[in-house]
Order: sequence, then C-alpha cells, then structure tokens
Amino acid sequence: MRLSNLRAAVLLLLLPLLAHAQTPKHYTSADIALGLRKLNVLGSVLYIAAHPDDENTRLIAYMANGRLLETGYLACTRGDGGQNLIGPEIREQLGVIRTQELLAARRTDGGRQFFTRANDFGFSKTAEETFTIWDKEQVLADMVWVIRQRRPDVLITRFPPDARAGHGHHTASAILAAEAFDAAGDPKRFPEQLKYVQAWQPKRLLWNTGSFFVKPGESMAGYISVDAGGYNAFLGQSYGEIAATSRSNHKSQGFGSAATRGEALEYFQPVKGEKAAKDPFEGVDMTWNRVKGGAAVGKLIDEVIKKYDPSNPSASVAGLAKVYESLFRLRMSNKDAFWLDEKISATSALLQACSGIYAEAVANESSIATGSELTIDYEIVNRSVLTAKLDKVTISKVYSPNDPVTVTLDAPRVDSKQAAELVPNKRVNGKLTVSAFTNSLVSQPYWLREEGSVGMYKFTEPNPQGTVKEQLRGTPENAPVASAFFSCTINGASLLFTVPVQYKHTDPVQGELYQPLAVVPTVAVNIGGKAYVFSENQPKTVPVTVRAGRDGVRGTLALALPAGWKSEPASASFDLASKDQERTIQFQVQPTGNQESVGQLRAVVTVDGQQYARGIQTIEYNHIPTQTLFPEAVAPLVKVDLKRKGQQIGYLMGAGDEVPDALRQVGYTVTLLKETDITPENLRRFDAVLLGVRAYNVLDRLKVLQPTLLDYVKDGGNLVVQYVVNRGTVMPQIGPYPFMLSTDRVTVENADVTFLKPQHPLLNAPNKISNKDFQGWVQEQGLYYPSQWDAQYQTIISSHDPNEKPKESAILVADYGKGHYIYTGLSFFRELPAGVPGAYRLLTNMISLGK
Repeated sequence: MRLSNLRAAVLLLLLPLLAHAQTPKHYTSADIALGLRKLNVLGSVLYIAAHPDDENTRLIAYMANGRLLETGYLACTRGDGGQNLIGPEIREQLGVIRTQELLAARRTDGGRQFFTRANDFGFSKTAEETFTIWDKEQVLADMVWVIRQRRPDVLITRFPPDARAGHGHHTASAILAAEAFDAAGDPKRFPEQLKYVQAWQPKRLLWNTGSFFVKPGESMAGYISVDAGGYNAFLGQSYGEIAATSRSNHKSQGFGSAATRGEALEYFQPVKGEKAAKDPFEGVDMTWNRVKGGAAVGKLIDEVIKKYDPSNPSASVAGLAKVYESLFRLRMSNKDAFWLDEKISATSALLQACSGIYAEAVANESSIATGSELTIDYEIVNRSVLTAKLDKVTISKVYSPNDPVTVTLDAPRVDSKQAAELVPNKRVNGKLTVSAFTNSLVSQPYWLREEGSVGMYKFTEPNPQGTVKEQLRGTPENAPVASAFFSCTINGASLLFTVPVQYKHTDPVQGELYQPLAVVPTVAVNIGGKAYVFSENQPKTVPVTVRAGRDGVRGTLALALPAGWKSEPASASFDLASKDQERTIQFQVQPTGNQESVGQLRAVVTVDGQQYARGIQTIEYNHIPTQTLFPEAVAPLVKVDLKRKGQQIGYLMGAGDEVPDALRQVGYTVTLLKETDITPENLRRFDAVLLGVRAYNVLDRLKVLQPTLLDYVKDGGNLVVQYVVNRGTVMPQIGPYPFMLSTDRVTVENADVTFLKPQHPLLNAPNKISNKDFQGWVQEQGLYYPSQWDAQYQTIISSHDPNEKPKESAILVADYGKGHYIYTGLSFFRELPAGVPGAYRLLTNMISLGK
C-alpha cells in the first residue's frame, strides 16, 4: 500500500475514536507540552467497575496526566437503574445521560470510556443474583474484547470479589475482571474476536483497595501504594482538583465533589499475574523499544520536546511532521500496529494544535431527514506564520444499517489556487452537501436500536466485516453522523485533519453552542403521556403529535389498541408543509369492558405506504451534549378498579419524577407547589400534600418549611413523603417523630407481601388492597427503608428479598394531631409511569386516609 493511501486509511479507521458533539478543543501551550511527553510513553492501564460513578477519578487523572499512560475506565453498565437528581428521566434515558456524564468526566481527567452490554437493572444484593439477570458470558466477552482491543498492561478493579463490595453488580465486576484477565490471553476463549484483535495478556491484575474495605486496625503496609495527590504544573492543578471537577460531572447522581490537595495514597492488592513490590507497573517496558524499529521515533520525539518553545508552538511542526511520517513508515513494516495507530492519532492532533489550524464543519440545521440533503459550511483558519495550503475537503458518513460502509462525496475544490492558500489568520470558507441515511436509527444510541432483556442490551454490529475500529462493542456512543476531512499541506508535509459535522447556534444566555447532527425519520409520532389509567369506562383524551422530518409530509395517523378498547376517530389524516412542523391530533380512547386490564396503545403513521411508529425525544442539559432518541410510540393502557376520596393534591417536587401526571390520570387535581407556596393558608385547600422523591435531599428550605408542613398535618391534613436517600438530608429529622433512614431495600419487584395490620384503613379504604396489587411491579419494590422508628409509627406491610429478614418499614404511618404523616419507600416513581394498577390503588389509599 502506498504511504498516502495508508495515511488516509488509518485516519478513517481512527474516526470512531474522535471526540464529537462538543465545543472544539482548544490546546494551550501547556497542553501541547504534556501531549508531546505522552508521545514517548507506551503504557496502558484499564480501570474496571460496575457503574458510571464507581470510577476513581483521582487515580484516572494521575495515570493519564501524571504517568502519561493510555488510561481507560470500563463500566459494566451505563447506570440505567439509578435515580435521577436533575430530572424525570429514568431507565434507558437515564443511562444515556449518565453515559454522557462519564464522557464529560473523561474529557476532564484524560481517560477513555468503555462499556459492556450489561443493563443496570437496579440494586442487586449478591453477584449470584446479578448473574441470573446478566448474561455472564456476554458481559465477560465484552470485557475481554476491550482488553484485547486496548491492550492494558495492568488491570485495576474498584471492588473486591465478595460481599464487601456492597452491591451485587460491584462484586460481579470484580469476579468478571479476574476471569477476563485469564480469558483475554487465551486464544481458545472467544476465538471469533481474533479476526479483529489479538489475544492479549495483561501483566497483572490489582485491586484498588482502601481503608473503607479493610477491618478496623488492619495495616495497609503490605500493599503497593502510589501518591496520586501530586500537582501537575502543566495543567496547573493537583490530581485531586482535576478529579473533583471530573466527578462533579455526575450531576444526575448528585456527586458534586470538593477538591483535595496534598498527599493522597492509593493502595493496591495483587490479585493475579506477576507480583510487584513497589509500583503497579514494575517490569512494564513503556518505551519505544516495545515497537520494532521504534527507538528512532523515540529519539525524534525527544528532539521535539527539547526544542519545544511554548511561546511559538508552530516551530515544532517540522519536527512533528518527521515523527508523523516515521510513524506511518513504521506502520507499513509492522504487523502489530496498536501503538503506532495510537501515536499517529495523537501526533495528528498535536500537529493541528501546534500549527494553529482551526477547522470546523457546521450543518445549517440540527437534523437531516432520511432521504434528504443538508448543506455543510466549513471553515479553516491558519493561526500561525507557517506556509499552509488547503488541498481538499471531503465529507464522509459513518456506516449505518442499510447504507454503504462509507460514502465519500466529491468535494468541490476551492475556486482558485489563491483561495486555497491558508494565509495566516485569513479564513477559508466553503460549502458541501451530505445526503441522509436511509435508516433514521443511525442517530439512536446503538445499544437502544434493538429490544434487549431486563439484564442485557442487544445490538447487531452494522458492519460485521469491518475492522476493529469500526466495531461498536465496548464504545461509549455512536460515531458522528458525518465528518469533514481537511487535506492540507503545511511546510511541505501532507496532513489530514478530521472534525465532526455538528450543528452550531448562539444562545442569548449561554452563547455559542454545539450539538450533534441528528438523522431523523420522515415523520416522528409522540404520545402525550406516559400511561393512561382508567378507573371507569369514560373516554380520555390521548393527544398524539406528528412531526415532519422534512418538507411536505402527508399521511394518516391511527392508534393500534388491544382487544377491549376503542378510539374515536379510528384514524386521522395530516398534511405538514414544512420541516419540524407539528400537528397534534386528539383521540378519545376508552375501555369497552368492565374488567381490570393492562395493555398498550401504539401510535402508527403511514406515509407513502411506509409505516412509522417511533417518536423523537430530546434530552438537554447544560453539562452534556444534546441527545436525540427515538423511542417506540407506545404507552400503557390500564383499566383499574379504583375509588378515591378527596380531590385537591399539592405536590412539592424533589429530584424530579412523573407522579403528578400519573395522579391526574386518575382524576385528581394536582397543583405543583413552589417553596413559596408552603404557607398555612395555602396548604389548607389540599386534601393531601405529597413530597416528591428525594425532596429532603435537594430542597434546602425544607428545614425552614418543616414546621408549616407538620402544622398542616396537625390540623387534619395528609402528608405523604416519598423515599429519601439516607445520606445528605437537609435536616436530621424529617418526620413528626424520630426515625432513622437506611439503605435497606427490597430489590425483587414481586416479592411476597405480608399485611401486618390487615384491618388498617390504608389497606381497606377506599380500595381493598390484596397481594395481587403487588404483582407486575418493575425494577424494585422499594428503597431506603427506615431501620429504626418511634413507637408512634405504625408499620403496615412486610416483605423481603430471598434469604433476608422481613423488612417492615416500606410504609410508616403516624397519627399526628388530627391528620396523618406517611413515609414510604415504595417505588411509586417507577410504578405509576409503568401503569402498575396496584401502585395506583395503594397510593390513592394513602391520599384518602382519614377522609
């Protein structure tokens, strides 16, 4: 293969690794200096744990920026089963948010992010339980894949492989890491992977232990230790400061962290592989000697480092160009290209940074519909005194189902030779077009394109014959929909710079913002509600919105309903003249039978003979790039035998949930309260007041408002407090009488329930509660149950996970004055949007208590 062809091929293979969907990175002179030093370090480490927030950000920052290692974090799951502190998204949508938070963390601490297909199905108490829900062999295969692809010299686990880990997923991640350590080097294990990667045996596996895992008084003297608390002069921060900023990206988990400075010892216990006495990387050759013929490259890099002038980085371009060319020549003669590909990518980024070249490609719209075309405006600026020329700009699409592997459109050359010259500080602009994909799911997060199981995501590699860099397995997100390739000549050297095609706009408050370009369907259909719950046979209005992905969309909309349901109209036509135009059609849906039933409605649009049944959902938060999802256009239909007393509900939101909309579904009038609304006069008009999940964790003013809420109860009101995390409450006592929160929970959704007080009104009025009402629950039955409580509280039900003692505090009820105070850890915030009939009946009884 010719050198020029090889250069283009290698950079195309590196495309999936390129950062995208964010403001372009701007390199400081210090960033460049640190990057140059990292070119001469050929070592790799992989940190392994279970969830997005399990990583040790200080150790990752130290390894990536102090030891200058290729540092990865492999999370078995995307954190889908956690709770969301910043909004109502749960499950798959929360997993998307937490994936992006991890990527933001890695951009801060310098690591790379990887995942397996395991789904965070919720809290698990043992690894044995976890492995009944995860497909252990699939998760192990994914872990082995990442190890073989990234070739870490050392593996490090966050948790021990036993009950000390505190969570079944934690324990499982350590067990899998030990098995993967052996399997990765065994060509007989997962041999199908060897088409793309080689078997790889890490030198050792270590457990990153600490005082929180050892017994009181146990010495740490026998463990390997490193000081990860040092100061990095290039970055102007200690690794503890970098770590705090990194970890604070986990905003959906409420993990804002304080910076630390000074000594910070990290301890490691050997688990497998060669022993080490003092350092985790003893015996690992991290020099260019590990690449055949690489010593000469190391000398070239040393020369660039020695001559680097932070006041004039462009003076290093000539030396870096020699490094770049040498790396490509070495790659032509080396069968093992791992480190060469890594350093080619890093050198390309440093060349662009040193040369002062700024390049971007911006779409004129945020989305492109299947079958459409989009204009791309590109810009390139030479911000140095170097002689530079733009030779060609090309737009390339990534592979997607039903599309060619790579579509490279002929790029028009600039109008004249003079215009192609990159005169210092003069912009060169141009336009290109890109055609859309034939499958809009290219923008759907790849692990959500197919229906998985409770414990595993499922995906099909779109290009099973492609190279290792084209495989999706283990990657954190989709590659950019399209990328721009800028072929340049700088000081006589041919270079190729690549940037993602993005949408850019200016917000009047936040300024210039970038977001990923999305491919959208011809028409999207969104149902205006999470679940539709009927307590009688009267019709309900179901609003369904159709949205055009392109100009001129005409079609019909209908609801597919299960037997025993009907809608009026049966179907409706629509005509949307322009892209992004919407029309909402109101359907009257009602049950036709008298029996309780649970089903699902599905909205289906037909356009030109083709059916569309997916909506569009945009997730927007300031700390992560905008995410576009295409969920199935479905909603639960529930006919439930439900009686209620009272009408007016006051709801004070906590961390965010969808309980208010669910209560409206069964006929309540729900008023969302602000903190300023909590006054004696205002509260008197409510039959019950509910506090949303985690309210006592996130609403600081509750410590001031608590007397008013308790006076409301004393005067005859019902106050229902949903689960509160046991750490970080705004006040030590959240009830009228003392109780102590804990981490106790019942994770088995349909665990048998015993009624401790069968005659209690809460179980009998206005709805008779039976064990049937606890069937069909999702993810978990309840969480954060109190472990101790005052005798004034009555316990109502009891349940437990297998081989555990009964837990009796899922519901605590106290009479207080003329009213009632209820604390419940039952997961209503999950069950109501899922349309679980028994959850509606039980919460209605809580609201109706004493009426």
